Amino acid sequence: MTSPGAAGRGGVRPGTARRGTVLAGLGVLTFSGSFPATVFAMEGFDPYLVAIGRAVIALVAAVAFLLVARVPLLPPRSQLRSYVVIAGGVVFGFPIFSGVALDAGASTSHAAVVIGLLPAATAACAVLRAGERPRALFWVSCGLGAAAITVFTLSMGGGHVSWADVLLVGALLSAAAGYTEGGRLARETPGWQVVSRALVVAAPLTVPITVVLALTTEMRPDAASLTGLAYAGLISMFLGFIPWYAGLAMGGIARAGQTQLAQPLLTLLWAWLLLDERFGLATVVAALAVLACVALTQRTRT
Repeated sequence: MTSPGAAGRGGVRPGTARRGTVLAGLGVLTFSGSFPATVFAMEGFDPYLVAIGRAVIALVAAVAFLLVARVPLLPPRSQLRSYVVIAGGVVFGFPIFSGVALDAGASTSHAAVVIGLLPAATAACAVLRAGERPRALFWVSCGLGAAAITVFTLSMGGGHVSWADVLLVGALLSAAAGYTEGGRLARETPGWQVVSRALVVAAPLTVPITVVLALTTEMRPDAASLTGLAYAGLISMFLGFIPWYAGLAMGGIARAGQTQLAQPLLTLLWAWLLLDERFGLATVVAALAVLACVALTQRTRT
């Protein structure tokens, strides 16, 4: 029998926390391809159609999973408000803000580094909403990562914040709210059910909007854009959330959420391999500085 002392502060045992971190890391690996996939998708489809249509693609898979498992499509009424927050954050907010930012001129590498602030935002939401209380060292590491990204953003913008950066901040705040609420629900409900039901709750808006956009916007589909849209829908919007929410529930939202600090570096890699995107030393240094904070945050317990 495990002694009380074996559990980390907040009741998270070290072994459970490690498993949660691994699962969350798997989710981050899938999310790291979201920006390149979005860029490919927007070569053949309208940015808003990509942002909303991906949710409809994910909805088909989500409904299939729920029906096969014989799980009710709609969540309990007592949890409906939480699912509205999740849908607003990760079904609408993040895809729309990030997609429009990329369309407005933000490079994949630049967007990836700015979104590196997401772990700090998620940790703040975890304190406000999920009752988590990280140690001081945790906040120091978050602050260092946030500072690195802020310096990078200002240096790339000549001392100014661009409109694309504002959109990216909207994206990260939306994701932080959706991640926190989803991680909180995943403590009691399997992560795949959480994301599936969030997609169902959003369906009354996503389905008709997608139909209207498909009929009124220009489409030039090819293999690359279709592949990008499929990835954004099936992987980024659905399958990636299954290990992600499970990891947040097991490892603690604030702690496991810090695995997102590795996402900028991974996205830089995909941008280089898939988009042949070139970036300067400042981008690499900023991404590495943020990545270094991962090790520091993982040495703390909630």
